[in-house]
Amino acid sequence: MEDYLIGIGKRIKEIRKEGGKTINEIAGRAGVTGGLISRIENGRTIPSLPVLLKIISSLEIEVTDFFNGMPLVNGANFIVSRKEDHTAIEKEAEAVGFSYTYIFGRQLTSLGFETVLLEVAPNSQREKVTTDAFEFKYILSGECYYRIGDDEVLLREGDSIFFDGRIPHVPVNRASVASKMLVMYFFI
Repeated sequence: MEDYLIGIGKRIKEIRKEGGKTINEIAGRAGVTGGLISRIENGRTIPSLPVLLKIISSLEIEVTDFFNGMPLVNGANFIVSRKEDHTAIEKEAEAVGFSYTYIFGRQLTSLGFETVLLEVAPNSQREKVTTDAFEFKYILSGECYYRIGDDEVLLREGDSIFFDGRIPHVPVNRASVASKMLVMYFFI
């Protein structure tokens, strides 16, 4: 895994040079220092997910294209998590109608992430919560509203949302069937 993380810096440098961009150009577009870009490119530090996404955007490349050029991990370009290995997660008693299932998690030096399957039953009840993570939600089936701060957005099957979990948030299912979603937490 360490080789993969060092590969992130090498990939940034490769794309930057192919595009004829300087370290300072990339740093300016990403809102970081040139010194940080240099340390990342030389494998001396690993960027957080938000910083990495800003750098990838500043390179004017799609995220999928960035990672498609990365070296393989243990000879494979994927890690499988089997359904039969998933485990239920106990949450607070006040969360009525919420069922969390642990799917996958890894610590990648400075970036930790977890993936869970969340099922939100109709008429579920819960107060807004916060997490010390950026959150990515992908709706697998059904629909639900997501309240984030003072905003509310309707998400349907196939929709996804990414946000800062430090903002109080909660899903609300007003439909007659359960909503299932894949949830990824990127710890900061």
